[in-house]
Amino acid sequence: MNRLDLLGFMPFRLNRLATEFSNALAADYARFGIDIPEWRVLATLGMHDAPRSANYVVRCTRTHKSRISRAVGHLAELGFVERLESGDDRREIMLQLTPRGREVYEELLPLLRAREQALLSCLRPAQAGALDDILFTLERSLDLVVHKR
Repeated sequence: MNRLDLLGFMPFRLNRLATEFSNALAADYARFGIDIPEWRVLATLGMHDAPRSANYVVRCTRTHKSRISRAVGHLAELGFVERLESGDDRREIMLQLTPRGREVYEELLPLLRAREQALLSCLRPAQAGALDDILFTLERSLDLVVHKR
């Protein structure tokens, strides 16, 4: 019988690592009353000065639109995000960080970057660079929104 070694199966390995990284970071933003999908919305909007559509957030994060919608609702209740009407298409919801949302984002950045460095500290610099190159190549091959290099 042919069996799959789940622990050696790349999609499983990537998913498991992503879950561990996300959980490690979650403690930092949980103190602001937000969870992983809410952080993803905050972080996606925080990358830009101008408003972005909810669809853009969905594309960037690969999170289901219903989860993004709930996350936006909670972030709006907290006063971190505001919804704007799109001049072109009223069905499209535009989102932007409020001044308070921008403060929270800016406060979290050094904490999350330090945690990322700690998580990657087991890698030599060449390994970290190679990992970034490999992830970038995989993301591009899957037509994902990628970071600027």
